Amino acid sequence: MKPRKTDARQASLAVLRKLRDAGFAALLAGGCVRDMLLRRTPKDYDVVTDARPEQVLALFPRARGVGQQFGVILVHRLGVSVEVATFRKDSATSDGRRPEQVTFSDDVEDARRRDFTVNGMFYDPIADRVIDHVGGRADLEARIIRTIGDPARRFAEDHLRMLRAVRFAVALDFELDPGTLLAIRKLAAKLRGISAERIWMELERMLTPPGRARAWRLLRETGLAPHLVEEWRPPTDESDRIEVRLAALPTGDISAALAAASLVCERSAEQVRRFCLNLRLSNDLTDAVAWLVAQRADVLTPVADELAQRRIWRAHPLCMDLLELARTECMTQRRSLERWQEVSAAIQALDPVNATPPPLLTGDDLTAAGYAPGPAFGRVLSAVYRAQLNETIRTPNDAMLLAREMLGS
Repeated sequence: MKPRKTDARQASLAVLRKLRDAGFAALLAGGCVRDMLLRRTPKDYDVVTDARPEQVLALFPRARGVGQQFGVILVHRLGVSVEVATFRKDSATSDGRRPEQVTFSDDVEDARRRDFTVNGMFYDPIADRVIDHVGGRADLEARIIRTIGDPARRFAEDHLRMLRAVRFAVALDFELDPGTLLAIRKLAAKLRGISAERIWMELERMLTPPGRARAWRLLRETGLAPHLVEEWRPPTDESDRIEVRLAALPTGDISAALAAASLVCERSAEQVRRFCLNLRLSNDLTDAVAWLVAQRADVLTPVADELAQRRIWRAHPLCMDLLELARTECMTQRRSLERWQEVSAAIQALDPVNATPPPLLTGDDLTAAGYAPGPAFGRVLSAVYRAQLNETIRTPNDAMLLAREMLGS
């Protein structure tokens, strides 16, 4: 069972109190403080402390280090994992991601090493007091995403922070601070040095929620869009259509497959596969994206008038995503939705459970009838099954007769 938000809060407070009782300083930190000030329910609650990693482990024997060299320990309480980090100061980085050296420090230095002011505050739940060394509260009130200190330095420490700035601006409906925006524009090409997996993680978190169209607009305004995926540089007109497409998608959360397909649905099958490969998407997600792109164009053509094709689409787990992607095709091409509405209604009227019943004829049936397995088997079985879905044949005998006719005997 997934922990409830109340459980996560109680677990973090239990950990914090135990650290306090042992004589250490302990505070809530980062995103949970920001969300509480915005009257949002935090997704998780992180604890920071002046206790060293070995002291945290001594206090919580069942805890484990998940980044012990950086002072991060995972403590389990009330069925929830609570991240406990030691106050630290980071040195410069050489790889655009990890500090070369970590020095354990105090809350002031710990706040100054963080990315954005709205994420750099602490909260003392015992005294009910916000501790703000970086101007986070003022930026929350002004609805601004601003780096802590020099933006060029913050982004040099981890180039992915440029994408995170866009994500936070969209998720919170904030604006980018002008200095932060200028630094991103100057350093945008550095994004190419970030691993594809980390880039996709940020993209997925930007493009699956409702703010996806604004996210794409900001990616373009910041100059980050051309550097997201190797060998993928959408020209201006295609980028315009991507924004229209993303804006036309449902207002709620969408699947990762639909989000990715919306970016590349104008590309060839080979280019779609290359896009997914360069982003290091899983095989399952790659197949889903490729299927959506390959099928989308047919939804608005005479192909969609065939009952068999409609049944095949209805039975597919991505059927509704396919229909939504096809709808955005009408929007980007400024076409009437009448044809889409007709096809969509006909497909959704079908029962997804029984849309593709077991085949009336199998390869074993053909073998038992004396036919030698060969390349023709697959072609014949596919044609016979399609006839079954079209309801032009209805019995095993009908299926065998059609197969015999196709096999020439």
